Amino acid sequence: MAPRALAIIAGALVIGLTLGPVTAVILRAEGWSALRPGDWQALRFTLVQATLSAFFSVLFAIPVARALARRQFRGRGALVALLGAPFILPVIVAVLGLLAVFGTSGLANRALGALGLPELTIYGLHGVVIAHVFFNLPLATRLILQGWLAIPGERLRLAASLGLSRRAMWQVLEAPMLRSIAPGAFAVIFVICLSSFAIALTLGGGPRATTVELAIYQAVRFDFDLARAAVLSLIQLGLALVAGLAALRLSRGEGFGIGLDRVVPRWDSGGAARGLDAVWIALAALFLLVPLATVVWRGVPGLVLLGPDVWKAAGHSMLVALGSTALCLIWALPLATRTGEVIGLAGIALSPLVLGTGLFLILRPVVNPVDLALPVTALVNALVSLPFALRILRPEAETIRRDYARLRAALGLTGWAWLRHVLLPRLRRPLGFAAGLTAALSMGDLGVIALFADPDNATLPLKVYGLMGAYRMQAAAGAALLLLTLSLGLFWGFDRGGRVGARA
Repeated sequence: MAPRALAIIAGALVIGLTLGPVTAVILRAEGWSALRPGDWQALRFTLVQATLSAFFSVLFAIPVARALARRQFRGRGALVALLGAPFILPVIVAVLGLLAVFGTSGLANRALGALGLPELTIYGLHGVVIAHVFFNLPLATRLILQGWLAIPGERLRLAASLGLSRRAMWQVLEAPMLRSIAPGAFAVIFVICLSSFAIALTLGGGPRATTVELAIYQAVRFDFDLARAAVLSLIQLGLALVAGLAALRLSRGEGFGIGLDRVVPRWDSGGAARGLDAVWIALAALFLLVPLATVVWRGVPGLVLLGPDVWKAAGHSMLVALGSTALCLIWALPLATRTGEVIGLAGIALSPLVLGTGLFLILRPVVNPVDLALPVTALVNALVSLPFALRILRPEAETIRRDYARLRAALGLTGWAWLRHVLLPRLRRPLGFAAGLTAALSMGDLGVIALFADPDNATLPLKVYGLMGAYRMQAAAGAALLLLTLSLGLFWGFDRGGRVGARA
């Protein structure tokens, strides 16, 4: 089959699988009268927590990014790479680690109690914001760090030759850069926090700490009020679309022009600035590493407490992760074009829970949705991961098509011959990375499966959540460590497999 035909088929499937659930939600919605007073409170809480989470993530990222931009030290590259780890980290694992640090009997509250200071609360608005900052501080730091590193060295040398003070340096170079970069970073993180389900499920809850996504879950799972769930899904869809458009508009930035890529020593980084930078870097590293370290520390003894149901759930998670990875790559290969990437953006605009609700409405008249919990979860995870896979694959795929166009025409390479001999061998490295990312994201998903699953087809994240709800924290830590190991193992295995024997 011709590549163009494959692209059309793949694009039609993606569009159908996104518009179909949305259409089902729209047809099921019966107007605003289906909403309850608590739903409007959920809308307010969603906007408040997303605003605060994005604000504090960007606020704390500024000094951390500035310190990383001004300092060169052993382990800096590893620390910058670590900033990407929360993106593939299962949310439920991070939540368990945060509970171990900031919970009622956590490390932070023990220290505060010893000092006679008031304790922190991890539940409600405080907990949701802390968890979101944990996940999004690294993203904000990476985005703002790129802005700092994008300032041409020639600008810095000119500022030094003019004898600009640190304050003048900030006003002339750094503040304009932040005005260009920070609003876009805020908007992107705001969008992410709008559709955060697992964090609100574990650390929120209650009438005053419920998000729109959590209200959708409760309407379907507990009340079985599908009309109300449909209206809430439309609200969530509208919020995501508006915030997404705002993020695209604010993320453009004007930049500072080009330079000669020279590394210029910063004259404004001595004295007290050196110590302040070290403090910010150390605090960021501790904030990221301590929760993960506690999960590993407490999880090792908990491994012996895992029952057969946990290992069965681990098998389900592996099947879902591998299935979603295969499906995502099958879609991504023919859609690795400019038009295809635009089509794939639907996975970002639509919340997994909105897609899950739509699929629930479609399947319910035909079959029991519970029976298809695992396939539906794999399907939605593939759709959600597709934009990231396309972003990884498209630049390399377009380069290959351009560089080998004349050779392809001369030899008449089409279909499988083109894939086997040219495209796939040279896409092996980005394919491995995209597969690892998709598998890790799918492995840690706690969105769609929560709508459909029962005890017989639960996945590992859902099992960890159940153990936490039953206050079996040591067993939950063991299951979380297993989930973390499997997620990182899948990511490393696929990424490493793509690198071994890859062609330039």
